[in-house]
Amino acid sequence: LLPAEAEALVRALQSTELRDIGGQGWLRQHECVEKLNMHAILSASAGQEQLLTELLVTYTKIPVLIGELISVEIWKHKIFPVLCRLEDFKPRSTFPIYVVLHHEASIINLLETVFFYKEICESAEDSILDLIDYCHRKLTLLAARSTNGQTATLTELRPEDMPSPSSMQATLVPPQELQKQAETMEFEISLKALSVLRFITDQVESLPLSALTRMLNTHNLPCLLVELVEHCPWSCREAGKLKKFENGTWHVVSPEDQVKMTKLDGQVWLALLNLLLSPECQRKYHFDGFNKSQLLKLRAFLTDVLIDQLPNLVELQRFLSHLAVTEPAPPKKDLVLEQVPVIWDRILKKNAGKWEAIAKHQVKRVFSPTEEELKLQARRWAQTYNLDMMEALAPNKPRCGACGTEAAKRCSRCRNEWYCTRACQVQHWQKHKVACNLMA
Repeated sequence: LLPAEAEALVRALQSTELRDIGGQGWLRQHECVEKLNMHAILSASAGQEQLLTELLVTYTKIPVLIGELISVEIWKHKIFPVLCRLEDFKPRSTFPIYVVLHHEASIINLLETVFFYKEICESAEDSILDLIDYCHRKLTLLAARSTNGQTATLTELRPEDMPSPSSMQATLVPPQELQKQAETMEFEISLKALSVLRFITDQVESLPLSALTRMLNTHNLPCLLVELVEHCPWSCREAGKLKKFENGTWHVVSPEDQVKMTKLDGQVWLALLNLLLSPECQRKYHFDGFNKSQLLKLRAFLTDVLIDQLPNLVELQRFLSHLAVTEPAPPKKDLVLEQVPVIWDRILKKNAGKWEAIAKHQVKRVFSPTEEELKLQARRWAQTYNLDMMEALAPNKPRCGACGTEAAKRCSRCRNEWYCTRACQVQHWQKHKVACNLMA
C-alpha cells in the first residue's frame, strides 16, 4: 500500500453495531482491516511498519479495533449458534458467514503485529482493560481444552480439509461444518491472543494501575500462564509421535528438536518474566499459599536446556528459589478508584434479549444475497484477498483443490483455485464451476 492508501484505510475504520455485522457497510470495514492486516505483516517482515503504527496512534484507531474485536466475539457466542438453529437458515452461499467468523482472526492478527510498539499499547487508553479481559477469556479456553485433552482433535483438521474461499462462495456448507471451522479458528485466535498479552506485559511500567490489578488479582494471569506451561496446548502426541503447532499447522517434531523451545513457549515464559520480576507487580500480587504452590511448579520446567535457549530465565529461577524459602509480605491494599472494562458489558446490555431478533434479521437481510449481489461481492473478495500478496504471506505452498497435495498451477480463468495436475482440475471442475463463474 502507498502511504496515502494506508492512511485512507486507517481513517475509514469505525465502530459498527452488532445488528450491522455482515452488512454492506460492515463488509467495507472488513476489507479495510484485511488490507491493513496484510500490509502490516509485509511491512513488519521488511522492517517498515513504523508508518502504520503512527497512523493508528494519530487517528486513535486502536480502541476502535478492540471494540470491533469484542463485537465479533459476542456475535460468535450469542448470535451465530441461534443462526445455525433457525429453520429458514438456508443461504445460497455460506462464505459471507465465514467472512464474519474470520474477521476476529484478522483483527487479532493485526493487533499482534502492531502491539510490539509501546506507543500502540499506550494509545489503547482505557480499552486496554477490555483487551486484557479478551486475552484472559481466550487463554482460559485454551487451558481448559488442553486440560480436557481436546487439543489432539485439532490435528485431524488438515489444511486440505478446509474449504477454500472460492469453493465456499458457491457451495452450501452445513451449519455443523461452519461451527467446526469456527472452533478451528478459535484455537488459532487464542494463540494470537497469547502473543498480544505478552506484548502488553512488556509495557507493565507504563500501564495504568487498573490494568495491573486486572492482570494480577482479578484474573490471576501468572497462575493461568503456569497452566499453559504445564499442559502446553500447542503440542500433543499422536500415534507415538510428538506434534507441535507452528506457523498455522501441526507438524511432527524430530527427536533431536523435541527440547527446542517454540515461539509460543517463548511467549509464555516472557510474559511470566514480565509479570513476576517487575517490582510493581511483586508489590501488587498476592503470593498466598495457592499462588505460591502454583508458581513453584515452574521450577520443574526450568531445565539447563531451556535456560540455554532463553538466558533471562536464570533470573526467574533465582526468584522462584527465593520464593520457596520465604514468605513474601501481603500486597499493600491501597484505597483507589478502579476502572473497569466497558465494551463487553455495553454491547451485552444494549442487545440483551434481542439475540434471536438480530439472527432473524441477518438471515433475511444479510446472509441471503441475490445471485447478482453474490457475484458482485465475489469480485470484491477477489480484489481484497489479493492472491499475489497472499502467496507472499503464506508459510506453505498452495494446495490442490482436488487432492490436497502441493500445487503449482492455478485456474487461468478466476485465478483463485490451485491444482497439481490437469487431471485434478478436470476432476474438480463440477465443484469449482459455479465459483469460477462468480469470480471470473
